[in-house]
Amino acid sequence: QVQLVESGGGLVQAGGSLRLSCAASGRTFSSYVMGWFRQAPGKEREFVAGITWSLGSTAYADSVKGRFAISRDNAKNSVYLQMNSLKAEDTAVYYCAARSLGRMLGITTPENYNYWGQGTQVTVSS
Repeated sequence: QVQLVESGGGLVQAGGSLRLSCAASGRTFSSYVMGWFRQAPGKEREFVAGITWSLGSTAYADSVKGRFAISRDNAKNSVYLQMNSLKAEDTAVYYCAARSLGRMLGITTPENYNYWGQGTQVTVSS
């Protein structure tokens, strides 16, 4: 059974940094795409960043380009989201997701992902 467990959320001041982790288990993810999404109160879930496990190709939402970086560690079966220069508008619950179709096409669409973690809260105070 696939499990995705996020950690690393918390409260940080604007301009600060956080690093989110997603520990994946239950199968081999070498052909998967991994994504980070977020959802703020009253808003739809939105794409933040994605990475192909095999080649490490990445994609980012325009709102986080240059501030966030997604990476993966094959040995630890983990995916990370380094978040720098955080803004109040980054406040949301952040979710890790896995998609068995390992291509970049459609990477930004939540419905294209098969598995989701439980989420971790990130709160940025201004």
